[in-house]
Amino acid sequence: TMSHPAPLKLYGFGPSRSFRALWALEETGLAFEHIETVLRKDGSQANSAKHPSYLALNAQGKVPTLVDGNMILTESIAIVNYIARLAPESKLMPTSVSDLARYDELSCFVLAELEQPLWSKGKHLFALPEEQRVPAMLDTAKFEWAKAVRSLEALLDDTEFALGGHFSAIDILLAHTFNWAQRFEFDVPEKYIALRDRHFARPAAQRALASMA
Repeated sequence: TMSHPAPLKLYGFGPSRSFRALWALEETGLAFEHIETVLRKDGSQANSAKHPSYLALNAQGKVPTLVDGNMILTESIAIVNYIARLAPESKLMPTSVSDLARYDELSCFVLAELEQPLWSKGKHLFALPEEQRVPAMLDTAKFEWAKAVRSLEALLDDTEFALGGHFSAIDILLAHTFNWAQRFEFDVPEKYIALRDRHFARPAAQRALASMA
């Protein structure tokens, strides 16, 4: 376990975006406490994301939230990046300017293009209040997903890892997003299912998956 003043606290829920942060923590060996936070409407339950004590950390009532002393972070990619910077020897984040530029490009692409239709489907299936849901959005999401997957082809080559010849946080983001896509019944090309399976076989990913079971 790496030395850091006090264990990090990760508030998260199962297969949500908090899995990215949990997996990154397992890859680094940093000491942390995982606090299961449920995304239910009832704010009276102590472990609910709607509970006042949680809303004081994350005003959106979403997961994940990372707490490190006085530092509170509530965006999954910012959390993954923070974890990577705390543990540079994990090589989850590159150090050269050119590799960092690619890292930024790929993480922005995952966030803005690849996961966007997945979250659109989630919102219009269950996350939004019923009167705000637009059923026709589901076909649009399918169209946008196919377009994003085609665009990804131009950003990735067929090497084992997305960046720099070794495992990085980009691989975490991609594997998690393709897993999410399969769960949400989007068409995921075979090679991206294979990518997900390959990275999920890593001991750190297996530990993260087991701790959510």
